[in-house]
Amino acid sequence: MTTPGRLYLVPNTLDFGAPQRPGEPLPDLQQVLPLSVLQTAARLTHWLAENAKTTRAFLKRVDAVTPLAQPLQSLRIEELPRPPKGQPGRAQALRPADLARLLQPALEGQDIGLISEAGMPAVADPGAEVVQQAHALGIPVVPLAGPSALLLAMAASGLNGQSFAFVGYLPVDEAARGQRLRELEGLSRRIGQTQMFIETPYRNAAMLNALLGALQPATRLSIACGLTLAQGWNRTMTVQQWRQAGVQMPGDVPAVFALLAG
Repeated sequence: MTTPGRLYLVPNTLDFGAPQRPGEPLPDLQQVLPLSVLQTAARLTHWLAENAKTTRAFLKRVDAVTPLAQPLQSLRIEELPRPPKGQPGRAQALRPADLARLLQPALEGQDIGLISEAGMPAVADPGAEVVQQAHALGIPVVPLAGPSALLLAMAASGLNGQSFAFVGYLPVDEAARGQRLRELEGLSRRIGQTQMFIETPYRNAAMLNALLGALQPATRLSIACGLTLAQGWNRTMTVQQWRQAGVQMPGDVPAVFALLAG
């Protein structure tokens, strides 16, 4: 009987899509990823990816640090299928048989890497159903150390790190978004729990405006923008202090928002 390979959860950098000056090099991978992670990524020949193009770009950067076991062109990189429009997550529409097909190389003894466009796969990113199916098939799952925007933002916020929840994206509709923010603020006040969420970068400014309009002045609001990037910053203030500060949010850098009501 063939011993199954492993499913490695390979963290990616957080600089995907971040603006760069002409000729400016990307950050050194070894500043954000351990060498052992790069060495593992370099030897993997089978990949499940949120996006094949960005995975190739990541592997080119890996190759500059530790040579790939095989030429990039010969690696097997398969994208996670997209769900029907309006349904969140990339793998949500997959049946167990589809997931088993994606994991077939592991059943044949090959190690597989699972990777998203930025940060940790399966955490605020696609991949959870692939991991679930790996467990069901008896395939060992190995998470590798690397940056997670949510945990970095939580640690830097000074908010309650003993009890926090990530609620994903909030409604785009202005009225629905305001209502959801007030619900989260009320929940935070009742149980003392930090509430975290993200937004598409070009809507960062709209999100900040919504937060300042919907939340109570004493609620603490933390924003972490461009984590691990040279231009990155994080700041925690009361809503009233944010209103007075007049901060301008960039529209091309990812941000994590968190609130804790008093």
